[in-house]
Amino acid sequence: MIVGIIIGVVGLIALITAATSVRIVREYQRIVLFRLGRAVGTKGPGLIFINPVIDRTNWVDLRERYLEIPSQTAITGDNAPISIDFIIFYKVMDPQMSVLVVQNFAGAALNVAATTLRSVVGDMPLDDVLSKREDMNALLRVRLDEVTERWGVKVTSVEVREINPPPGVLDAMTRQMSAERTRRAQVTEAEGQKSAAILASEGQRQAAITLAEGTQKATILAAEGERQAAILKAEGFSGGLEKILEVAKTLDENTLLLQYLDTLKQIGASPSTKLVVPMELGGLLSGLRSLIPTEPPASRTVSASTNGELAT
Repeated sequence: MIVGIIIGVVGLIALITAATSVRIVREYQRIVLFRLGRAVGTKGPGLIFINPVIDRTNWVDLRERYLEIPSQTAITGDNAPISIDFIIFYKVMDPQMSVLVVQNFAGAALNVAATTLRSVVGDMPLDDVLSKREDMNALLRVRLDEVTERWGVKVTSVEVREINPPPGVLDAMTRQMSAERTRRAQVTEAEGQKSAAILASEGQRQAAITLAEGTQKATILAAEGERQAAILKAEGFSGGLEKILEVAKTLDENTLLLQYLDTLKQIGASPSTKLVVPMELGGLLSGLRSLIPTEPPASRTVSASTNGELAT
């Protein structure tokens, strides 16, 4: 019976020892193993067996983590006190160094971040601190990473969340912002008036050009119409003359004299006191005399004179 109790105790101890000697390490975790106080390396991931009597372990998380830095007061390069709080994102790159080199990374990083922030802000004027936040974030990350690199930790990003200037500075910034907006409004209004004036002038110029072109085309068309009319009139007059000449060739002198008489008749009916005869009147009368038929001379009695000659 005593032997059975001893065997049972030994078996229980073996089970407890086996249970405490097994570790299951996840993919994002590592174990820094110490054997008799000496670091023997990093284990994981997977199933790890250790000696629970002489081995001790430290668990390290390899995922990216963040550390909130509370509001810190710093003085800018132009002696303006401001309050800044930001967040540090970091990731363990060397698990063994993160355990052996630094005791409390969060506390150490908090103090380093506070001193680094004062150093960075002290080299920048207030306007740059407020407007160049991305540059300040990058500079803080570089400065912090130079310190944490020897701890086996990589600072991946630094984000400034809030910057609080003193009330006097806020009032001055408010007035400056109001003045700047007023200036921009005036500049925008002036540019609008300038653009409107330019567009109006351009419209007037285009209208004047269009009117001038229309007037020019109208003048050209009118001149072309007058030219065509003159050509047609001249062609008609020329055709009339040709027709008159053609008919005149068939007329005799008597017909022309009758036409002259008709023309003189029309001139005589005119109320004018002066008459212009377009031909020599004597020639006309002689021509008319030739048109009037003459009677043959009457027979005369022939008598014999006493002296024997014939007398008419």
